[in-house]
Order: sequence, then C-alpha cells, then structure tokens
Amino acid sequence: MNTPLKGVCVGAGYFSRFQYESWQRIPEVTIVANCNRSVDKAEEIAKDYGIPRSYPVTEFAKMLDREEPDFVDIITPPDTHLELCRIAVEKGVHIICQKPLAPTWDETLELAELIKSAKGRFMVHENFRWQPWYREIKKILDAGTLGEFFHLAFRCRMGDGWGDDAYLARQPFFRDYKRLFLFETGVHFLDTFRYLAGEIDSIHALIARRNPVIKGEDSALVTCRFANCGTAVLDANRYNEVEAENPRYTFGTLRIDGSKGHLEMDLDGGITIKPLGEPSYEHIYKPSRENFAGDCVHALQEHFVACMLSGDPFESTVEDYLKSVQLVEAAYESAATDQVVKTQA
Repeated sequence: MNTPLKGVCVGAGYFSRFQYESWQRIPEVTIVANCNRSVDKAEEIAKDYGIPRSYPVTEFAKMLDREEPDFVDIITPPDTHLELCRIAVEKGVHIICQKPLAPTWDETLELAELIKSAKGRFMVHENFRWQPWYREIKKILDAGTLGEFFHLAFRCRMGDGWGDDAYLARQPFFRDYKRLFLFETGVHFLDTFRYLAGEIDSIHALIARRNPVIKGEDSALVTCRFANCGTAVLDANRYNEVEAENPRYTFGTLRIDGSKGHLEMDLDGGITIKPLGEPSYEHIYKPSRENFAGDCVHALQEHFVACMLSGDPFESTVEDYLKSVQLVEAAYESAATDQVVKTQA
C-alpha cells in the first residue's frame, strides 16, 4: 500500500474534531474529503483542517467512488453505522468506526456478520484503553509489580449531566438515549477492565436515572468477576461533580490491588505504587495534555495507521469488541433482574 494513506471522514459533530485534529498530525495520512448530514458543518470542519472537498451524507457512496480512499473514518451516531459500513464494505474500503457500533445487540451482530464478509479491514474506535495511564498501568501489571491480580475499583463522577440543559452543549442526542450510561460510557470502562485484567465471566449491575430531563440511566454500580477470579467495581455517574481541573481528563480515580501491593491513579493521571510493607512511591511517566484524555484518540489512530501499513492485527477488532458489548448487554439484563449474569468470555 502506497503512502500517504488517503482517508475520508463522515461526521462533523463535537467529538469529530478530536479525530480530524489527530489525522493532521499523522504524516502517513491525508484526509481528502468529508461528509455530513449538514454540509455547512462539513465545510466548516474542512476549512478548519485543510480538507479539500465536502459532500452531503446522501452522497457518501459517490464520495467513495470519486475520492477512492484507502479508508473511511465513521464518526456518526450509532444508528447510522450499519448502513454506512454496508456501503463502505461494498466499495472495498477499510473502515475505522466509532463506538457504540449499533443501537441494539442484534444490529451489532448484523454489523459483525457484514464485516466478516468484507474485503477491507475494520477497527473499532475504542479510545479509552489508549489513554496513557492505562497503557502505563498495563506495563506495570505485566511486569508483575503488583503480583497476582486481586481487585480493580474505578470511581467516576463526570458532572456533565445535571440541570435542565444536560448534554445540550456537547452531545444533545444523549438526552434521548433510552439506554445511556452503560451503552455509551460504561462500555469504555468495561473494555478497559478487559484490557487490564482479562476476560469477565459474570456481572451484576444497579442503574438509576438521576436527572429527570433525560430518558436513560446516568448512574451505574457494576460488579465484575474475572475468569482469573479477580474482581472489579465500577462506581460511576454523569450527574454529580468532582473536584478536578478537567473531570474529563482521566474521568475518575482507579485502585488496583494485588498479592504484592496496590496501585492508585489520581484525577490528574498520577500513579502511585505501594508495595506491601514498604513506603509508597510515585511512578514517573509523562501523560500527554494534548487533545482528548491524554491524546488517546491520536494514540489509537497512530495504531490504526501502523497496522494498515504493516498488516498487523488491530487491537480492537469487531470480534474482540463484541465481548465488551456483550458485557453491556449482560449488565442491562442484571439491572432488570437484580441477578448476577454469567457472560461468555
């Protein structure tokens, strides 16, 4: 495959700017066109990021034919993904697609079946596991610093979902999601738990809606049991606030216990390690302050490009990501029945 890679993007919402900005910093990529439901928004993005051409989303197929891209970056709401992916698959274009993959489990499975028949490659844009603190913590765990894994606890208070104007400034469509926290945000954390500690074989969840102006849940308490017998707790809501300069930098605090000691991560991404019977010490590393959440979007997109050029497998394939989506479905089932639900890791 010749470089630079030619890419096109579909979508021009709030989060898309992080992705457009990152593509600009990757020398092996040139974004040649974009499209969106509102052409004006597409043209605004194109002007800001030096993209030559914009199309209405109704001309998505025409854009692929005219531009002949190597890949398409799909940065649109979940209910658009299946049709956009179907068109890209028919054209033989490689795909990187935002999560959630689809509004329902059945549609997610349909998309996965579609990808199995594709000539092109497919990667899920799941960026939380690419946050620099998680990449660093994974190295610490793999090095055996904490010994045998016992327990992981993550506490999240995003503070962006209270009041009559909740979500309007950033992602107003969140207000209409009948399933919100677990579907849109919790999947990030469950996927990251899998990345750090392995597959989860049972789950119990309690969910609640704290803000009456929205339709879905904005609070969740989720307990997980791993196949290795370790456990995890996600204690999170988008309603209450936290004292942090940027609550959306790390999204919360983390503690991991092991047979040799424990590790804690603070709201600023700082990591402290406490070996059993010894003083604690700061683990020195330098997480980025660029872009979104430690520049995780850029790290993910660099990974996508590297794998496209080398032929190596993506970290977040659709087959692997189905395991994280299945955990979300199990959590909703658990919340509905107040029972522990076994999962198929």
